[in-house]
Amino acid sequence: MSSNIRDNVILVDPKTLEERTSVAESCVRKLGINIPALVDDLGDGVEKAYTGWPDRLFLIGRDGMVKFKSPPGPFGFHPAALEEAIAANVH
Repeated sequence: MSSNIRDNVILVDPKTLEERTSVAESCVRKLGINIPALVDDLGDGVEKAYTGWPDRLFLIGRDGMVKFKSPPGPFGFHPAALEEAIAANVH
């Protein structure tokens, strides 16, 4: 990505889970991310399971189950529908 090159964000594709975790920790720190961040396995199992492409909005319940999955974005993004799902799943 040209903006990454411009901003000197150049990373080698991690070959181990430890390397991937280190990259993720660096991103969380540098981007000031204040929500939980999880690291997928090297086989990208979570990405594949949750159909990360095309973009979607998900709500994962405290039980680890998918409570809401939007249609593909960006046209499938309906924040009000996600908000309703959140309200319906607050315990």
